[in-house]
Amino acid sequence: MKMKKYNAPSIAEAMKMIRADLGEDAVILNSKVVTKKKYFGLVKEKSFEVVAGVDRVEKQPPVSPLPDFAAPVSSYKEIAASPAKEQETADNQMNEELKKEIADLKSIMQSLQRHSIQSQYPDELLPFIDFLKRQELSKELITAISDELFQHFKNNSQEISFQDMRAVVEDYLREQLKGVEIGGLTYDKKYINILGPTGVGKTTTIAKMAARSVLEKKKKIGFITTDTYRIAAIEQLKTYAGLLQAPIEIVYNAEDYKNALNKLDHLDIIFIDTAGRNYKEAKYVEDLQRLINFTDQAESFLVLSLTAKEKDVEAIVDQFKEIPIKKFIFTKLDETNSIGTMFNLMIKYKKGLAYYTNGQEVPEDIEQPDLENLFELFFQGESE
Repeated sequence: MKMKKYNAPSIAEAMKMIRADLGEDAVILNSKVVTKKKYFGLVKEKSFEVVAGVDRVEKQPPVSPLPDFAAPVSSYKEIAASPAKEQETADNQMNEELKKEIADLKSIMQSLQRHSIQSQYPDELLPFIDFLKRQELSKELITAISDELFQHFKNNSQEISFQDMRAVVEDYLREQLKGVEIGGLTYDKKYINILGPTGVGKTTTIAKMAARSVLEKKKKIGFITTDTYRIAAIEQLKTYAGLLQAPIEIVYNAEDYKNALNKLDHLDIIFIDTAGRNYKEAKYVEDLQRLINFTDQAESFLVLSLTAKEKDVEAIVDQFKEIPIKKFIFTKLDETNSIGTMFNLMIKYKKGLAYYTNGQEVPEDIEQPDLENLFELFFQGESE
C-alpha cells in the first residue's frame, strides 16, 4: 500500500489533494488538527493533517465470454439486457463509493471535534472548559461561555484567575435567566398540580411541599391523587396525609375529580398528585388534560430527575407544552455530581425552578433555591 501525508487549511482541500494524487480508491488512515502559534502566541493558526493510502495492485478486467450460438433464445435476451445490468452494477458501485466517502468524512469530522476546543482556545482556559463539560452544560452554552472567557483573557493581558472565570460564567448565566422565576410556592394559588413521569419521586416531593406548608406556613391542606395505577403510591400518600392530619381523596375519572374539589374546597391548599406515566407519549398528556382543569387558580410544577438522560427529559417537557407549567422541580440531586441540566432546561424553555430535592427524608430533603444558591452548587468543590 502506498501511504502519504497531506497538510491543508481545510478538510475539503485535503480531500481534493488526496483524490488528485491517489485517486478515488484512496483510504483515510488518520487525521488530526495541527496548530501553529502566531503573533507571540495570541493567535493560533489551524491546519489539517491527513494520512491517506491506496493499494496499487491493478485488477484485471473480467473477460466477457463469447456468446454460444447454440444456446437457446432466452440466453440471447440476457446478453441483450447486459448493458442495463452493467449500468445498474455501475450505479451500485457509485452508491457504495459515495457511502464510503461519507463515512470517511464523518470519521474525520468526529476526530476534528475532539480537537476543536484545543484549537480554538488558549491552554490556560482548557481545564475550566473541561469543568463546564463535566457539569453537563449544553454545547451551545459551553461555546458561548468559552468565547466570553477568551475575550476576557485577551482583554486582561492573558492573566485570568479561577474567580475571574467563575464571574464570567455567573454573569452569562444570569443574563440568560432574566425573566425566569426561581423560588417555591407563592401560596396565592389554591390548587397545586404536581406532574411528571414515573419514577421521579413525585409523591415524596408532594409530601415534602405539603409538610413545609403545614409546619412553616400553618396552612390547612388536603390531597387529591389520580395515581390509581400504583397501589403503593396511594398507600404512601395516605400515610403522609395521616401524619399531617390532612384529608385525601382518590379519583378515577373527571366526575370523581369534580366531587373531590367540592369536598376539599374549605382548605387553603389542595395538592394534586397526578399519575406517573411515560409522558413521551402524547396520549397520556391528553388524558391528563381531560381529567384536570388547569385554571388560573392552579399552579403547576413539572418534576424531573437529574439522573435521567437530558434528551429524554426534553422529550417529556416538549409533550407538556400545552399545559401552563411555570416551574420545574428537580429530584435526585444527591445521586449526581452535575447540575448543568438545571440551567440547560431553564434557559431552553424559559421556565423557572421551584425546588430541588436531595434525599428521601420528609420534609428535610427539599430546598427552595435562589440563583446564588445554584451557583454555589454548580461550583461546589472547585477551586483554583
